[in-house]
Amino acid sequence: MLVYPAGADLSASALRFLARELTARRLAQGARWRRLAAGRQALLVLAHLRCGHTYAQLSAGFGVGTTTAYRYIAEAVDVLAALAPTLAEAVRTASGKAFVILDGTLLPIDRIAADRPFYSGKRASPALPGSVHDIKAARTHGIIGALAGAGVECWADKGYRGAGGTVRVPYWGRWETLSPGQRAVNCSHAKIRALVEQAMATLKTWRLVRKLRCSTSRITSLVQAVLTLHLACSN
Repeated sequence: MLVYPAGADLSASALRFLARELTARRLAQGARWRRLAAGRQALLVLAHLRCGHTYAQLSAGFGVGTTTAYRYIAEAVDVLAALAPTLAEAVRTASGKAFVILDGTLLPIDRIAADRPFYSGKRASPALPGSVHDIKAARTHGIIGALAGAGVECWADKGYRGAGGTVRVPYWGRWETLSPGQRAVNCSHAKIRALVEQAMATLKTWRLVRKLRCSTSRITSLVQAVLTLHLACSN
């Protein structure tokens, strides 16, 4: 296999953050000598999550076995996933905002029949099959009830019609049957919701989530890890 230098469009803060967390884990575990230092392990993990490099590519590039590359990545993903905000923490943060936007996205995965996509919540909620409707997913994870309990205003698309609580959706009906006032409300609603599309696009700049190659049991942890890194880079 040919080996060549490559770059990742991430700031050094992401590398420093992950290296610190991995160093802390090694110290806590009293880990023995490893082939790669914490900083190199962090770089390997970022190359996987951000660039979607395979275990074979990472093995060649970092001079370790594919099993070692897998183990390094699995360890780092677990460390990062444990730092991801819980629903309660996300709602507490949202309580200080004017409103939140609720939406879901489909993440294709090649480990199950017919490449059936899986659902993952905006807050990195546990993954559900892609056939699960958005409103059912939100209820399953307790998102709607948590927002209502905290009195947080929530904007969502027509897929959340009937959600209740504090969830606001556009007026239902054909454009020509809506009144001028209803049309104006729907236009305003669409402009606000455009922000969540930008957020989803930002999430998918982490190329691994564009096409997952893992067991479905690992989807949630991977998305939580990506969210943790995104938040760390944003602060």
